[in-house]
Amino acid sequence: METIHTIEWMKQITHEARAQDRIVGLVPTMGALHEGHFSLIRAAQRECAPVVVSLFVNPKQFGPSEDLNQYPRTLEADRAALEALGVDYLFAPSPQEMYPPGFHTAVVVEGLSDRLEGRSRPGHFRGVTTVVLKLFGIVQPRFAYFGRKDAQQARLIRQMSADLNLDNRVVVCPIVRAADGLALSSRNVYLKGEDRRASAALSRSLAVVRDEIARGERDTARLLAALRRILTTEPRVALDYAEIVDNETLEPIASLRGTCYVLLAAKVGDTRLIDNALIEPDGANFKVSV
Repeated sequence: METIHTIEWMKQITHEARAQDRIVGLVPTMGALHEGHFSLIRAAQRECAPVVVSLFVNPKQFGPSEDLNQYPRTLEADRAALEALGVDYLFAPSPQEMYPPGFHTAVVVEGLSDRLEGRSRPGHFRGVTTVVLKLFGIVQPRFAYFGRKDAQQARLIRQMSADLNLDNRVVVCPIVRAADGLALSSRNVYLKGEDRRASAALSRSLAVVRDEIARGERDTARLLAALRRILTTEPRVALDYAEIVDNETLEPIASLRGTCYVLLAAKVGDTRLIDNALIEPDGANFKVSV
């Protein structure tokens, strides 16, 4: 595996790959890699060669009171894990390489960026879409792989790619969970002791929604009430939002129809977590993926 730190060298490598009619795949990450990231890499390797994994803790998607300085940085361990997986290239630029002096451009997906996570973290998605567009321009992948845990982010990136006529396909892969149901995240390292135990309530609340739908419930207010009942049993969990939304518009819906998401965010102790369930029509019923 070759580690690349400069934009120009990364562009040259993938330009040569495309000239040879090779299918370039990109897995964007902020490092502190875990099995969720590894599942994206394995998905990329089934369809692409070469596979580029980017590792960049993007300062533009952190708010002034968020955890940019504390965010876990484990470059050497990440590099070893990527070597073991047989990744072709690790792209690990510095903030100065990505945002040199005089950088003034930002990318905003209007409407979709303003709700849910965007409402709770103003400016967050502006930073996400800006850096992802830069990565797409540098690597120019045929396929780019994202996890469904960040469902709103994936929806914004799909919209940005469509609106800007980008020549890549955004692939959204399933959530990977710990044995107790907690969705894997680099921030899970912050969870200690009772907070780690309490964090499993998020996936339990989604499982209750799944069970209620299986019993025939279609009213989203009642489904969300069932979800909140589970979360209120955990005093260490402070719910930020829980909504059931259309998967395309991200607008709340009153009753289940078409494909939709249950999206939630909560603080467990001092750690902010997000999770979701995907609800899809299945004949006359619905299939729920937690």
